[in-house]
Amino acid sequence: MAEKKASKAPRTYYIATGRRKTAVARVRVTEGKGTILINDRPVDQYFSEDKDRAAVLGPLKITDQANRVDVFVKTTGGGITGQAGAVCQGLARAMKTMFSPASEQKSRVFNNTTIIKGYQDEKKASEKAKAILAKPPAPAPRVMGGPALLPVPVPGATPAAPAAPLDPAEVATGMIKKLRDSGYLTRDARMKERKKYGLRGARRGTQFSKR
Repeated sequence: MAEKKASKAPRTYYIATGRRKTAVARVRVTEGKGTILINDRPVDQYFSEDKDRAAVLGPLKITDQANRVDVFVKTTGGGITGQAGAVCQGLARAMKTMFSPASEQKSRVFNNTTIIKGYQDEKKASEKAKAILAKPPAPAPRVMGGPALLPVPVPGATPAAPAAPLDPAEVATGMIKKLRDSGYLTRDARMKERKKYGLRGARRGTQFSKR
């Protein structure tokens, strides 16, 4: 009697889609040891130029997750640079989903595999934006002249207590802020400009001829 195959261990994947020019990248991120496969090929073999590899690894390095997750990408369309930008945005979005609270995640389970993607309640998002706009700006602090005064240590005083460890929610918020501030979550809207009627290209006209 043949032995039954061992069932797969349960895995959780965070998925997202990135776009750049005409390239589209569908990214899956899961806990691992730093494996990155793009169209079933290692990133070093798929992207031969350093700038393209740096674009792909940027979101992982800025969140310090380069050796903690495995990344699997399927990308189509565009050229090498466009695909690198699409992978970068898709990976950043998947990392954002990973660090987001459960209320901003939407999950589905297939056998032992859990697929999680980003979810945003439009009503709550609009209410949050209105609350931020309605809140008056904080007054700027007054800067007094003269040198800054440093605290003088008092002999025999009790030393200050060590800082409390950071809350995991605060760490996750900081990770998302790093991704947003670095521009990895923003869609690059630049596209190839269309050719114009009567011209040779988008802006290149015909050569002037006197005769």
